[in-house]
Amino acid sequence: MHPFFMSRPRPQTAEEKEEAIKRARAVMAETDRVLIGAGAGLSTAAGLNYGGERFQREMPAFIKRYGMTDMYSAGFYPFPTEEDRWAYWAHHATVNCLGQEALPLYEEIFEWARNLDYFVITTNADQQFLKAGFSPERIFATQGDYAHIQCITGEHGIRDDAEVFARIEEDTDHGRRTRITDATLVPTCDVCGAPMNMHLRVDGSFVQTDDWYAAEKRYREFVAQIPEKRTLLLEMGVGWNTPVWIRMPFEQIAKKTGSPLIRMNYDSAEVDASIKSGIAVEGDIAKTFPEISGEAPLD
Repeated sequence: MHPFFMSRPRPQTAEEKEEAIKRARAVMAETDRVLIGAGAGLSTAAGLNYGGERFQREMPAFIKRYGMTDMYSAGFYPFPTEEDRWAYWAHHATVNCLGQEALPLYEEIFEWARNLDYFVITTNADQQFLKAGFSPERIFATQGDYAHIQCITGEHGIRDDAEVFARIEEDTDHGRRTRITDATLVPTCDVCGAPMNMHLRVDGSFVQTDDWYAAEKRYREFVAQIPEKRTLLLEMGVGWNTPVWIRMPFEQIAKKTGSPLIRMNYDSAEVDASIKSGIAVEGDIAKTFPEISGEAPLD
């Protein structure tokens, strides 16, 4: 069992956080190559909060009907019909991706990274890195995204969902109604006629397309060059939901190569003590990133 699950680390003191920010700022100022790893905590810090006031504002009809408490758990709700299920998912995908412009925090990260040799690996499905200006050839979105749907069998590829979701949003008055009235809008597989799912990794049916494998290959090639090319590992908002994609590999890379690792998170920012190059920066990333990137003065 990982020690995190046995005892929760104590929060950073103000002095520890100040020292960590100073160290991180010095490292970021001198880097010319960076591997960015991003999880849900980064998008939360950027403003895409799946709970709280934003959830209440965006999903009132669904909350009233189903008693939903947040958009993450709502994704696993056993909707009674396909008309109900796709009314929800069309609205979820619209407010979290399709109808959402690039957020300021992601734009700040791009402005800092744009002239560096960079690569991004992310478990986020909101396409914020792409919207902010990062090259699609330098992004590996491991868990899929809200802009595509797939056959529920996992056997017949993926397709864009923007057009059909726009029609569903119109049919449901942009999520004010919780059921599609025009059943012909319910998406089905073009090949076998089976129901569709969001292209998100929730089980073994997730479709890893040719583009997915190509992005994985580019990611591995970037990582393979780290021993010869000093690379900053910049991890933001990665917790313990799916640590095998970013958190654990980044620690392994740092241990093996001695690369500097900056781990930014609202909490759980601790770095294994054996990683001498590790820097833990705890707190709101929307505030701490400008401080360590040099865009904002230190308090």
